[in-house]
Amino acid sequence: MPDILFKTDEFVFSYRVAGICMQNGRVLLQKPTNDAGYAFPGGHVALGETNAETLVREFREEIGAQIAVRDLKWVAEIFFPWGDKPCHQICLYYLVDILTPEIPKEGSFIAKERLEGRGFDLEFHWVPFDRLHEIEVYPANAGELLGRLNAGVQHFVYKEDVPDK
Repeated sequence: MPDILFKTDEFVFSYRVAGICMQNGRVLLQKPTNDAGYAFPGGHVALGETNAETLVREFREEIGAQIAVRDLKWVAEIFFPWGDKPCHQICLYYLVDILTPEIPKEGSFIAKERLEGRGFDLEFHWVPFDRLHEIEVYPANAGELLGRLNAGVQHFVYKEDVPDK
């Protein structure tokens, strides 16, 4: 089924889910090899797919991991440039546990599969919580949000400058 990702001549709408995976004082983040920005692992929800099914599929495809999807933690309305167009993204963030013992528990590693139609790979990094402020991470308030994970489901709006259309 197609991803829930709509592109017009004027804007992009994206429905994404992401996993918050933490262990040993670190959080797992992904970044394209051609970019400095980090994000929580996940991907676009396919039509007819549940959020949990999307996370299971994305972690399996990208790093070969089986995961357990736990609690919904963040509901995000994100506005950012998608190339030369403004993008409005809804992203739901869930706690996840990696069940596959072969997945590295520290350092970094490259995704199993190259992103379709793109000339770069995805790197995965276990980033210490106390170093999040040193990197470009999306959402920019990730460190603050991680510090409040026990506060229940949190909603936030994140806006970057977007091109005028």
